[in-house]
Amino acid sequence: MVCYHDEEWGVPEHDDRKLFEFIVLEGAQAGLSWNTILQKREHYRKVFDQFDPLLVAKYEERKVEQLLADPGIVRNRLKIASTITNAKAFLAVQKEFGSFDKYIWQFVGGKPILNAWPTTKEIPARTAESDAMSKDLLKRGFKFVGSTICYAFMQATGMVNDHTTDCFKFKKRK
Repeated sequence: MVCYHDEEWGVPEHDDRKLFEFIVLEGAQAGLSWNTILQKREHYRKVFDQFDPLLVAKYEERKVEQLLADPGIVRNRLKIASTITNAKAFLAVQKEFGSFDKYIWQFVGGKPILNAWPTTKEIPARTAESDAMSKDLLKRGFKFVGSTICYAFMQATGMVNDHTTDCFKFKKRK
């Protein structure tokens, strides 16, 4: 968790494959702790073909059954099915906008929102931006993308920087 906080969380991400990875992992995390997902992330990368949406979109029932039997991931049929559904929707967004990055960053005007929260207690679970993102993703066929999941995605990918004012990352941000 420390390494993730210090090196990834809140850092702007623009690589489409990494953005797809975070969409999948944030959805898998629903109802669980982020630490659980971080511990399983390397295995997720392996069994989900390094989060290549072109490959994931082609998964069939046989692959789903293999994934459901794999203790290295969250074995929830709806979450696994949503990964395949989301890969298809992700590819459609890429086709429409040229990249998922171009599409997703529009929800924050193309640059990170830099918050200045004194403690983690003040950090919201959702915002108007995450509400808008969730609504649009759902309209495009994405699953497991409620507003709270979208806000966590925004934090993870640096669309929102919620490092608290006493954090060394807050002091280093631009």
